[in-house]
Amino acid sequence: MKPKSKILIIAGSDSSGGAGIQADIKTITSLGSYALTAITAVTIQDTLGVRSVIPIKPNDIKDQIIYSSKDIKPDAIKIGMLHSKNVIKKVLESLKILRIKKIVLDPVMVAKGGAKLINKEAIKILKSSLIKKVDLITPNIPEAEFLTGIKIDNKEDMILAANQLIKDGAKNVLIKGGHLNTKKIEDIFLNKTDIKIFVSKKHNSNNTHGTGCTLSSAITTFFSCGKSIKKACELGIKYVNSAILTNPNYGKGHGPINHLNSIKIKSKFK
Repeated sequence: MKPKSKILIIAGSDSSGGAGIQADIKTITSLGSYALTAITAVTIQDTLGVRSVIPIKPNDIKDQIIYSSKDIKPDAIKIGMLHSKNVIKKVLESLKILRIKKIVLDPVMVAKGGAKLINKEAIKILKSSLIKKVDLITPNIPEAEFLTGIKIDNKEDMILAANQLIKDGAKNVLIKGGHLNTKKIEDIFLNKTDIKIFVSKKHNSNNTHGTGCTLSSAITTFFSCGKSIKKACELGIKYVNSAILTNPNYGKGHGPINHLNSIKIKSKFK
């Protein structure tokens, strides 16, 4: 099978393989597309938490983006962990040069174990500049609270926060509802003219490490292949739910999900 599209990932690395650029590559590959990468930081972590974060120099991040994309032009870009104001500035410079039309931003701020992955100055420029340059932003509830200052306790609060992000310049917003203490998960998709609530069964699992990275990469993949942004969200959510349900149960903490859930192995390779 030949790749259906080419996607540039701008994100941090996860040495445990469950989240970050490793999860992005696995997701994009398992859904039939080709992944290019620009690594923004190297993290030392396992399923129990992040031990340390080693940032990549902003100019080196920009060079990764420009050199790889000028040789193999991506059809879409997925942006993940951007840890500083200067990194975001270099990413904005790169986007201006590349002029790629399909961009999804996952505003990674806090790791599953609680470690903070972005500083206040970076959040400020992300909100004032970067969200205006992308097609979709996919915050979870804590990230939406950071970005809007709105306390989210229910679905109505999620809609209020999503509308605030639209007012701040976002084109489309998908707020993920997994952090709410509810029997079902409700993810809110919203733009200026449309709203859609995706309802999913909640799986009681400790193996959910990397779900946000995986979802945004899945959405980017479907979007890059011609699906509408709303349909891409729907398909991405289904892929992640299947990945959680079939998780391999690795590690002693927040284990990874199963990125291979969409792949059927030919008999000759079994």
